[in-house]
Amino acid sequence: MTSALGPETTIEELKRPGRWLALSVLVLAVLLVAVDATVLGLATPYISEDLAPTGTQLLWIGDVYSFVIAGLLVSMGSLGDRVGRKRLLLVGATAFGAISVLNAYAHTPELLILARALLGVAGATLMPATLALIRNLFHDPRERSLAIGIWGATASAGTAVGPVLGGFLLEHFWWGSVFLINLPVMAVLVAVGAKLLPESRTPAPGPWDLAGVVLSLVGMVGVVYAVKETASHGFTWSAPAAGLLGAGALYGFVRRQLTLPVPLLDMRLFRHRGFSGAVLADLLTVLGLSGLVFFLSQYLQLVQGRRPFEAGLAELPAAIGAVAAGLVAGRAARRWSVRSVVAGGLAAIGLALAALTVIGQSTGYPLLGAALLVVGLGAGFSFTVTADVILSSVPKEQAGAASAVSETAYELGAALGIAVLGSIVTGVYRGFTGPAGTPAEAHESLGGAVEAASQLPAGIAGPMLDEARQSFVDGLTLAAGAGATVLLAAAAAAWFMLRNQRLDDLP
Repeated sequence: MTSALGPETTIEELKRPGRWLALSVLVLAVLLVAVDATVLGLATPYISEDLAPTGTQLLWIGDVYSFVIAGLLVSMGSLGDRVGRKRLLLVGATAFGAISVLNAYAHTPELLILARALLGVAGATLMPATLALIRNLFHDPRERSLAIGIWGATASAGTAVGPVLGGFLLEHFWWGSVFLINLPVMAVLVAVGAKLLPESRTPAPGPWDLAGVVLSLVGMVGVVYAVKETASHGFTWSAPAAGLLGAGALYGFVRRQLTLPVPLLDMRLFRHRGFSGAVLADLLTVLGLSGLVFFLSQYLQLVQGRRPFEAGLAELPAAIGAVAAGLVAGRAARRWSVRSVVAGGLAAIGLALAALTVIGQSTGYPLLGAALLVVGLGAGFSFTVTADVILSSVPKEQAGAASAVSETAYELGAALGIAVLGSIVTGVYRGFTGPAGTPAEAHESLGGAVEAASQLPAGIAGPMLDEARQSFVDGLTLAAGAGATVLLAAAAAAWFMLRNQRLDDLP
């Protein structure tokens, strides 16, 4: 007997036994990555104090993970299609845990940047494999929407657990402990996943295109590096050189994929307007959010003087909103429309970011909490539905590649967001002068100013800190305005590109 989904999809495949238990293992991988991404923001002030990185090194610590993962996601998604998604997931999770130890015990900024880059290599194996396995576990469109909603809600829960758990650890242990919380999650994932997860791969995958892998990595890193350097230091010879190298590599990658009989990434996927619209919406959304989120934890701790655990609790509304919205997003998109839910969610985030342009050093929590809640709700609706559209627009044999495109948009947006919006914050901050006697390290980062203040007389430390905090807030509000503009543009793009798109129309 076959289902309405096609002659090759049997009822037994449609209702695969144990699929929900297998999903519980997959979301552990999502939790692993989400927790790691969110604890870094809380740990940044402590890293600044202990390792004394420059402002540029601090940005690299924040975004090198995204640089590397964005460059490798497509390649790793395609590799999973070939060698087995379960196998790649388990190997990647093991490596992720081991490299987390290297991050925890890094004793110089350079070593921490290297460790974060290696973590990006391991992280690139996880996210595409989880979404691809969901695509192969859940063939019924409504069940798949719910599974993706749970997947997204778990990622949001990780963003809630990360700051709270990280804040607790930072108050009782050294900053490296925030990376060691990956180890127990990784251990459970590997032990349980080896028994419960079904293996899946493309039946006739063809050879793995190593030249395409190199072109993809060089292209992504080159373009993002050029944007970051230009935003941080203005026009220098290295930025356009890296940009041209990256653009040339990406052009070569696209041309090569169009000529290969079995490419790493089937470029014809982008002819599907819904697929392209969902990818663009994800990229712009994360670009508008990530730079601001990266600095929000510093604002809560270094400007408003909150303890790490309290700062983690303060960020909970965003995660709560995202979890709640993610679980009902699929139902909402079927009741109204895909474009209404996605565009509405993005517009809500844009308006919330616009509200943050009025914050000051002593802004009360009601405004911050309300804005974070709206951000979470908007992100939960939009990300869940776009992931469903992206994953369901392709045959299950191409699930790994499609998942990788989705995650590449996310990570590339994160890297660009931290580079561009983060550089706005850093650039404005460096403009403060301070009273006579202000040390040079105080101009590198707000964490450096706080550390320097502890060594200065009160007559200099007080005015210096007040001016440094105000400069940081000025940069943060300017970045919030830029993020709001990007999100509202993303909402408009989603409204036009996702018209007539319906989840029930997908295979």
